[in-house]
Amino acid sequence: MTIKENDFRKIDLNLLVAFAVLYREQSVSLAADKLHLGQPAVSGSLARLREMFDDPLFIRSGHRMQPTARADALHCELMPLLEQLQSTLFHPSDFNPATARATITLGMADWVETWLMPVLFPLVRQQAPGFQLNVIASDSFTDQSNLEGGEMDMVVNMAEGGPRWLESTPLLAIPFVALWHPQQVPLKGPLTQDDYLAWPHFAVSNREAVSSQVDTRLAKQGLARQISYTTAHFAALPGLLCSQPGIATVPAALAPLWQAHWGLSASPVPVDIPPAQLALSWHQRHNSDPALMWLRDLMSHHLAKYSLKQAA
Repeated sequence: MTIKENDFRKIDLNLLVAFAVLYREQSVSLAADKLHLGQPAVSGSLARLREMFDDPLFIRSGHRMQPTARADALHCELMPLLEQLQSTLFHPSDFNPATARATITLGMADWVETWLMPVLFPLVRQQAPGFQLNVIASDSFTDQSNLEGGEMDMVVNMAEGGPRWLESTPLLAIPFVALWHPQQVPLKGPLTQDDYLAWPHFAVSNREAVSSQVDTRLAKQGLARQISYTTAHFAALPGLLCSQPGIATVPAALAPLWQAHWGLSASPVPVDIPPAQLALSWHQRHNSDPALMWLRDLMSHHLAKYSLKQAA
């Protein structure tokens, strides 16, 4: 149904409340007491109600004001609406993920999705079966505009500053590891810096960027690694490592999965680089969205347990 704005121009919600109390009390003085208003104010409201509905609404009979047939009909129709409005405005229903339905679009890099969602999504399905999660590619150049425009609801990305409307909560600090296939690179860990620099590297690029913080730290020492291949997708790296001599530097969260499935070897990176600081970000307008805030808490709780497990 399309709302016709002009139909509501003369409507004042306070008048409808006054009508409900007048109907119940059948007295201007008693209604004024219940509404904490003076009798003239309530009499004025009654006059406006009579004009609005083109009906006397209440007829004095002895000490009481008896409702007209029109008032009876209005009361029957309006009371459920007023009660529902009161509940919506002042007593919002408790959020229950087990029965809630929601469609949420998340932005993630492919490595975050590969690592996080096989564990997080079953938790969502178990606790909130009515949720549908859509994951789209995260891009640091467009994440904020996509959040602002509504193309995504939340994004898991590298922690960084942003506009005032951007809400963010830290999730996890993930160190980096070096990975290689022992049949292609005959080394045993932990790698030395000489080992690390002696072999070609497969790197994940951020758009046209061909260097990273690894290269920046090496350059400060007057050193450089040989990058023979760049890709926008972490998922391409295991196959490359199995088919070609080379080393890939990736977030450590990927290492157990790739080692188990691809037989890769792993070592701490012999370059002093800070860990990847993951954060969950969203637009401030979603702070009152119970589905998104529930998912935020679930994700934070899961990753807090993961962090404790890794530290043990």
